Amino acid sequence: MVNADTKKDLKVKSILISQPKPENGKSPYFDLAEKYNLKIDFRQFIQVDGVPGKEFRKQRININDFTAVIFTSRSAIDHFFRVCDELRIKMSQETKYFCVSEAIAVYLQKYTQYRKRKVFFGNGSMKGMQDILKKHKSNEKFLLPCSDVRKPDLPEFLEKNKFDFQEGCFYRTVASDLSDLENIFYDMIVFFSPSGVQSLFQNFPAFKQNNTRIAAFGPATSKAIVDAGLRLDVKAPIPQAPSMTMAIERYLKEVNK
Repeated sequence: MVNADTKKDLKVKSILISQPKPENGKSPYFDLAEKYNLKIDFRQFIQVDGVPGKEFRKQRININDFTAVIFTSRSAIDHFFRVCDELRIKMSQETKYFCVSEAIAVYLQKYTQYRKRKVFFGNGSMKGMQDILKKHKSNEKFLLPCSDVRKPDLPEFLEKNKFDFQEGCFYRTVASDLSDLENIFYDMIVFFSPSGVQSLFQNFPAFKQNNTRIAAFGPATSKAIVDAGLRLDVKAPIPQAPSMTMAIERYLKEVNK
């Protein structure tokens, strides 16, 4: 993924989305591609590797000591129950589960019986999650399954508010192998996490941005791009464009005239 030094045409004709291709074939990116005659490819820049049960034991976490589990993603659910299965741990029917959104809560049905009085969920925002947790702070011991790379917001909130909790690393975020993209060029690359930016440079240490446009979703991703010495061309969310596709379209309207 080494870019040409000069490029006369600054119109965006090809975009690489650093996420997996939607399985259902539906995505606002497909609508964008059709509307502006774009070539849009999807490629996951990071992947999640589970921490093996035997290795998890080294953290000296006894899962059955906890009365409540906090889930912030489907990956956290998958790897939590995988470790339980590997270590032959059976969860108590009295265990409470706190999820960042209803969609995550519903996903729990894949592993455990959904019982409303034992499953609580927020509105998808961190504040919503915090409000739910505050209501159940008393007499609960919380386990927070997470990755080796995680946002600090929730752990800092739990610590500041003196929750009885412990973090457990159940999975790791690692860079995907992107070597097959070395000689493939895109007019724009879209990032959604700092880990994605790190993956770019792990795969291509000599990457030069030149005329490649860089788009970022979220303040942490934007900061990672700037810290890496790259030029940030498209940023979301912003008041005029709350989604990544809306932000990209605003940019396209300017450069693809």
